[in-house]
Amino acid sequence: MPSISTRAGDVSYSNRGSGPPIILLHATLHTSHDFDSIIPQLSLRHQVIAVDWPWHGASSHPKDLHPTAPLFADVLEDIVNSLNLPPAVFIGNSVGGFASARLAITHPEKVKGLVLVNSGGFVPWTFFLRTLTRPLGIPWVNKLITPSMVWKYMLPQNDVDKAISEEVSALAKTAEGSKIAASIWASFLSPEHDLRSQAKDVKAPTLVVWGKNDPVNPLNVGVATQKSIEGSRLEVLDTGHVVFASKPDEFLEIVVPFIDECFGKNRA
Repeated sequence: MPSISTRAGDVSYSNRGSGPPIILLHATLHTSHDFDSIIPQLSLRHQVIAVDWPWHGASSHPKDLHPTAPLFADVLEDIVNSLNLPPAVFIGNSVGGFASARLAITHPEKVKGLVLVNSGGFVPWTFFLRTLTRPLGIPWVNKLITPSMVWKYMLPQNDVDKAISEEVSALAKTAEGSKIAASIWASFLSPEHDLRSQAKDVKAPTLVVWGKNDPVNPLNVGVATQKSIEGSRLEVLDTGHVVFASKPDEFLEIVVPFIDECFGKNRA
């Protein structure tokens, strides 16, 4: 895999196809391979770039930094600047959705469209939700909870998302994996992770796709996300957190026409 130098070390990515660009951004403890089921079709008419976040997959694991959602958003800025692409459609899952949305706010000229999949950044942080989230920012607590929580939020429906669940759960059981996950979870409670007051600045066409059975990012968060972003549309599928791995065909049926609209194309 090629790599890009960023403020959080070298970031690896895959690059398939040609045409208007699509950038794929995965969730915490996951990798770019989450998108393997949808890349072949997307790359028929597009350049498809699937990124491994720092501390994930084939990317570097810097020792002098801690992974956070805002840092990943910074890294995404480095990626798009280094690749020097025309405006792209970003498909972001979870923390990947947060990074995509923040880029649309800070660098709207880089973003042709957003597909936010069970995304962070627009969560109404009630006292109850903060109380539930805060322990997951502690590595030893995260190590106890996350390995089993992965199966609950994934709700695997096929061999692909079962394999994803196994891989992520195994990583979450390790000291390194629990530290990565805890650091990112702790960052969700930071003011920098709350984009609601800036949602009015998201001008790119936005499609919110939600797996309605996700207990980590439940459907009410998807509704709040859609309501926060003016002109956005919400589509709900019968899946867990990683919609495109669980129901790739249904996901593509919704997303491909949206991508075509963003790039001003008519489907053949």
